[in-house]
Amino acid sequence: MSVGKRLYKYALLFKKTIIIALLMLTVSVSAELVGPFIAKKMIDDHILGIEQPWYGSEDTRDAVAYKNSFYKRGDYFTEGESKGEEAHIYQIGLRFFFVDEPVTAEGERSFEEGNLIFTNGETQISYPAEELSGSQIMAFYQPEIPRIIQLVLLYFALTVVAAIFHFGQDYQLQRSANRIIQKMRTDIFGHIQRLPIQYFDNLPAGKVVARITNDTEAIRELYVQVLSQFFYSGIYIAGIFVALFILDPQLAAICLILLPILWIWMSLYRKYASTYNHVVRSKVSEINASINESIQGMTIIQAFRREKRTKEEFEEMNKTHFNYQNKLLSLNSLMSHNLVAILRNLTFVAFIWYFGSGAIGAESVVSVGVLYAFVDYITRLFQPVTGIVNQLANLEIALVAGERVFELLDENGEEVKDSRIKRYKGHVEFENVSFAYKEEDYVLKNLSFEAKPGETIGLVGHTGSGKSSIMNLLFRFYDCQKGEIRIDGKSIKELPRQTIRDHMGIVLQDPYLFTGTIASNVSLNDPRISRDKIEQALKAVGADRVLKHLEQGIDEPVIEKGSTLSSGQRQLISFARALAYNPSILILDEATSSVDTETESIIQDAMETLKSGRTTFIIAHRLSTIKNADQILVLDRGEIAEKGSHDELMALRGKYYQMYKLQQGNKQAG
Repeated sequence: MSVGKRLYKYALLFKKTIIIALLMLTVSVSAELVGPFIAKKMIDDHILGIEQPWYGSEDTRDAVAYKNSFYKRGDYFTEGESKGEEAHIYQIGLRFFFVDEPVTAEGERSFEEGNLIFTNGETQISYPAEELSGSQIMAFYQPEIPRIIQLVLLYFALTVVAAIFHFGQDYQLQRSANRIIQKMRTDIFGHIQRLPIQYFDNLPAGKVVARITNDTEAIRELYVQVLSQFFYSGIYIAGIFVALFILDPQLAAICLILLPILWIWMSLYRKYASTYNHVVRSKVSEINASINESIQGMTIIQAFRREKRTKEEFEEMNKTHFNYQNKLLSLNSLMSHNLVAILRNLTFVAFIWYFGSGAIGAESVVSVGVLYAFVDYITRLFQPVTGIVNQLANLEIALVAGERVFELLDENGEEVKDSRIKRYKGHVEFENVSFAYKEEDYVLKNLSFEAKPGETIGLVGHTGSGKSSIMNLLFRFYDCQKGEIRIDGKSIKELPRQTIRDHMGIVLQDPYLFTGTIASNVSLNDPRISRDKIEQALKAVGADRVLKHLEQGIDEPVIEKGSTLSSGQRQLISFARALAYNPSILILDEATSSVDTETESIIQDAMETLKSGRTTFIIAHRLSTIKNADQILVLDRGEIAEKGSHDELMALRGKYYQMYKLQQGNKQAG
């Protein structure tokens, strides 16, 4: 499905609000387009209407007194009302002349020696005429003033109606756009929760953030500005052409040539703009990723004096972004202003040619009002054309942004299921398990071992030996390519990932704390974990001794990643979190590697509390932490090199023995 269709489907979710907005826009545009017709009527019927035939009248209503007689315009006589002698008023420049007889002649007018002369080619016809004074002219215009005022008030009322409905349309469209983007952002964020961890291995966090924030904001502009402008322009252009065909079908047909020209121009623009926008949006993501990475690693950057190099790398991306923004700017400047200028000039050339070639002449039926309305409508025609061209840039930006957003939404994910299973015993079996993060590059090879309920399993080995990969498979962050992993005799692939993890707990080497409080970081806002349970968990792991000096206790605010707390405090909160969830299987990943000796003693006690009654896996560099483990697996390049208890492995005098002696020797030397 194309990006446009998918954006359309999102719009359909809130179609009621959008339809209301578009109907209000239609009313607003219609009210605006009536204006030139009102102006035409005012000019033809009331300002120039004075040249229509006048007749003597016995009724003084709408009549004008002139030389002891009353005269009324022919179209103001009611049915059955008798008409007197015919008379005419003609204008030459700023002078007006009264002819007291019927006039049939047409042509160029002049006044000489009391005669009004009509010249048509070589033919001249003259009529006796009297020039009207200023007061007499005003008297003849007096019947028109109330009618002109009515039309002015109608014009003003329509302007107010157009403004009100335009405001309503804008409000409704903004409202629907905000709701669409809210739904889209919720969908994206929810989808991110369903994506496998492997997806985030290859995509920096900054790029994901850019798609949720920057790209969706660009899409919002599509629904607010682009949709509004395109629909407004469509109605406006259609309305103008309807009006032009009513006024003069032949000239309106000439103006239709604008539409294919506009279509061709838009197609050319989109061809280049799409390419440039892809680069711009991509660079925005890279810049976000770079900024995010720099902030996270600012300590290292400054410690190793990498500020200059980091700035140069950022500047390179920023320069590319700048260059392509300039290309877009040049494209927009070239194709927006120039397009409108060229089309406007072509239209007015056709307009001048049409009227200049004889449309206005002695036999012309085109009035000044029609001419005014035509000029007004043609001038107005270029407002929506300009609007369309100016919004093409936003359209392309939105389509590119939409493509990037839907690319993320199309990534395969799993539904987050709330189904729960009975707390399992924690009998874990790995049978001939092989696993590779990248195809055929196996980090675990034909791995087999068993952890019985309540046992503690120690995992040791050099960096890259596969210790953390075992935990990743157990949690189903990844799935193995070969072999099978079972919990209580059931393959973990038969259960939803979330269901398996419901009875698992993990404590990482560098525990992650969320913005909130200590209490919320223990419970993770799970309603099943009460405040009493939080306090008991913290007390059980000894965290109350380390956190007791905090002013607000367990309600002490925690900022991003818990940077205001010590590593020991963060670790104990992480232990309390694991205990509060009462898991059947517990993973401790280097849980004591980054804390001081005093806190390590507390954590060692906390570990004993945690391990009680649970199947526990401990990944350790400090072998003293797994000395009492029921089973120790010594990993080497993804394979189990040795297996057994501490005493059994020491008696074997293999890899474990060498590692243990090396660490003991280092301690004694220290």
